[in-house]
Amino acid sequence: MVYNTNKVDLNKGELMRVANFGALQALCRLRPQDYINYLQMIAAQNTRVKKPQFHAVLSAKGKMYSERELTDVAVAWLEKMGYSQQPYLIVYHKDTDNNHVHVVSVRVAKDGKKINSAYEKLRAIGNLKEVLSVEKALAYTFSTRAQFFMVMESLDLPCKEVDEKVLADKLGHYEKPTIRIAELRELLRVVKDHSDFKNYLKHVHHIELIFHSSEGKQPYGYSIIDHDHKLVLKGSEVMSLKELLAERSAEQVAIIIPHNEIEEKPYVASIKPVWIADDVDDQQIHGMRRRRQKKARTNTR
Repeated sequence: MVYNTNKVDLNKGELMRVANFGALQALCRLRPQDYINYLQMIAAQNTRVKKPQFHAVLSAKGKMYSERELTDVAVAWLEKMGYSQQPYLIVYHKDTDNNHVHVVSVRVAKDGKKINSAYEKLRAIGNLKEVLSVEKALAYTFSTRAQFFMVMESLDLPCKEVDEKVLADKLGHYEKPTIRIAELRELLRVVKDHSDFKNYLKHVHHIELIFHSSEGKQPYGYSIIDHDHKLVLKGSEVMSLKELLAERSAEQVAIIIPHNEIEEKPYVASIKPVWIADDVDDQQIHGMRRRRQKKARTNTR
């Protein structure tokens, strides 16, 4: 805990979230020691808990996850771990190659009961996978990697990576859904003359049309996400873009297709499995490793 507050003081970290510290949060000019004292007070409710401090690290590869994204993941993960009502701090560290957040809480509830720590590390990894929700996107049928990440965007899922072997296996078993394609083609023929067919399809039929275009230019293609059937298709497989937008002026097209449409994004980042520490930070571990390596080199001379 002291390490994390020192990071904030040295402008190498940022306090992203403070939760459930009661009346303490209403006070001005709180010192790091105030949070420490509060957590120690809660821990004192149950002296049988030998390791009352809960300290975890969620680390992203490089800088692809922002401090806000990591914080949101951490909050959702804490809820699944049973800490949503516990006092906790989330501190973002920005002084390493990989963006990461430290989560600090206490394994004792305010009523003195111990927070469940059985299989804690296994549950931590499993709960993180649920929060990132890759499985939800993998439940869809798609024919390209870009379509998979399109589903992730559409479902507003926080994860930006997937096991490439799993994805490759999924793509290798793709079978073109010819019957559903025919049904969608007929549906588009019926609704395409509607003044706002895009929103109509989304809200009535749970079918999302995603148009692809360069900034300020007319769309060059589109994709279809059929949420009820968990299916992603290239729009051209169902109906050509020319036919879909036939007899519409550029102004009418601009109303149907806003400039902030989802584009195909080559996500490559990942959130590593959460690491639950016994109040040992990643810098300390790296420091010990460097010292051991330096000592080994010295001994071989």
